[in-house]
Amino acid sequence: MDNNSENKSYFYNLSDCNIPEKQCFSKDGMGLKCTKFKVQFPPQRQTQQPGFEYLMYPRPIFDNPNYKASGKLKGKVAIITGGDSGLGRSIAIYFAKEGAKVVIPYYNEHEDANFTKNYIERLGGECLLLPGDIKNRQFCKEIVKKTIAKFNKIDILVNNAGVQFQQKELTDISDEQFDYTMRTNIYSMFYLTKASLPYMKENSSIINLSSITTFYGEKELIDYVTSKGAIVGFTRALASNLVDKKIRVNAVAPGFFWTPLQPACWEPCKIPVLAADCPMKRAGEPYEIAPLFVYLASEDSSFMTGQVIHINGGQYKG
Repeated sequence: MDNNSENKSYFYNLSDCNIPEKQCFSKDGMGLKCTKFKVQFPPQRQTQQPGFEYLMYPRPIFDNPNYKASGKLKGKVAIITGGDSGLGRSIAIYFAKEGAKVVIPYYNEHEDANFTKNYIERLGGECLLLPGDIKNRQFCKEIVKKTIAKFNKIDILVNNAGVQFQQKELTDISDEQFDYTMRTNIYSMFYLTKASLPYMKENSSIINLSSITTFYGEKELIDYVTSKGAIVGFTRALASNLVDKKIRVNAVAPGFFWTPLQPACWEPCKIPVLAADCPMKRAGEPYEIAPLFVYLASEDSSFMTGQVIHINGGQYKG
């Protein structure tokens, strides 16, 4: 599996953290229950959302060379927001392996985006990069316009891009942050889906990214959880609205996966314990979720719409 770096084993102690213990964990926090345990990821922090994959250590594993493609998406055109890195990178690569042409709108992660494009092209695929801000309605229209100009159709839309900010209390969330989160995570989904729909025909597929946090209510991600809950409602209502047109709409609600979103959100000392309470006792890697998106994008899921699929190492059973 390609992760572009050497993965090592780490053991984490509270004493390894430079932040005082009382600032790292509440009395019932995972850190106090597990003061020493093997983890995948050491403390780290990025200061910009949505984060850069090339700065992460260890790097996420985005491809499984043992995956056997079978042309399930041959000839199809897919737009994948945030496809430059994280889950989006893996989804884009697996779509390309299955024969799809890939369009990747992304924010400003140019190094990550170019790496993904080059990787897809080495596989023999085709990838169009479109940098810009999906909070902007006009940019969403430009994404569609340039996709049609290049490939003449849209078969798959994956609304994957998003941001999340850790805040201890509701009163810590500024009006500006709340607005930014909503506009990035749900307004953009509305704008881009609305612009894409006139070009989507029978058997097209829309896949939206929700989150496990919507279903258990992560207390330090209140605005993020709110936006991801809205995505569940949007998915179910839109699926019912489009069923007669034979356009399928589904959502995926991942648990903790190792992506740039994590070090760009959490305080450094929380990174090693984020997957400690998962029954599988580990975080997911992007390559472990990408085949699910292939399934939802292909005719294999022809009898599925309006669903939210959970993939989280057993942490939530829904």
